[in-house]
Amino acid sequence: MKYSILLLALLAGCISTNKEKMAQKNVVGTFERIEKFHSDYISSRTVDIWLPNGYDKGKKYAVLYMHDGQMLFDSTTTWNGQEWSVDETLQQLIDEDQVRETIVVAIWNGGETRHADYFPQKPFEALPDEMRKYLIDEAQRNEETALFATDVRSDDYLKFIVEELKPYVDSHFSTLTNRENTFVAGSSMGGLISMYAICEYPQVFGGAACLSTHWPGTFAIENNPIPEQFATYMRNNLPDPQTHKIYFDYGTETLDAMYQELQPKIDSVMVESGYDSANWMTRKFEGHDHSERSWQSRLHIPLKFLLGS
Repeated sequence: MKYSILLLALLAGCISTNKEKMAQKNVVGTFERIEKFHSDYISSRTVDIWLPNGYDKGKKYAVLYMHDGQMLFDSTTTWNGQEWSVDETLQQLIDEDQVRETIVVAIWNGGETRHADYFPQKPFEALPDEMRKYLIDEAQRNEETALFATDVRSDDYLKFIVEELKPYVDSHFSTLTNRENTFVAGSSMGGLISMYAICEYPQVFGGAACLSTHWPGTFAIENNPIPEQFATYMRNNLPDPQTHKIYFDYGTETLDAMYQELQPKIDSVMVESGYDSANWMTRKFEGHDHSERSWQSRLHIPLKFLLGS
């Protein structure tokens, strides 16, 4: 079987920056950078810790883990000149008392390993042999770059977060360590790994925000078994809706246009699994494309949904 690829260069964060220091932009809150955070599971990578204004070691803070960390704060250092403006948006919500006080742990992606780190591993392993071989051996991001630089390693990526990074954060910062105050978020492939994280580690993460979730897994829908495999995995592994919250959204332009027929299938799984408006939200945004600019404009919605008191 042949699987066609629509050659789009729109997956967020595919190109990582090489900046060694935080850019001198107008910073809201404060940042602490960990260069080349060592891991026994994945390649070393930069991690930025964002602390809200007035961070006080005498208080305890919720923690939001976010993927594609180099795209979140400073457009002067990103490959496309865009950012999520996480610091400005979250600080404003905190100041307005719309969300609990929260620390953000921004994990930079691994560049060429991004797809392998973020593609949910158990659904991948359940795919037909031919499809797995195609993805590893033939699928291309563009004419020169393979989609998967290595085999899928998202289980190791999550072990890095849960077994190495979270203990570091909890021991070096004043955090609320329980599930009810630990969250995960990302967009595109980062949306997929956020979904996977809350399913694999429901005892760790109490909520997940999955923006423009890349349900195709590649760049095509036709003859693609991946979306159905994700749905099957979620049907069997979604956490208890009584103790967890999950947010999805999508736009209607560029790569997001592919999600309009796929997200409703996921929504059906959510309903089947007992989720309702108290613990699950899916939003469609007309005219929004697959970009940091779009995610920036609606970030306040998932933040309030997950972090609201």
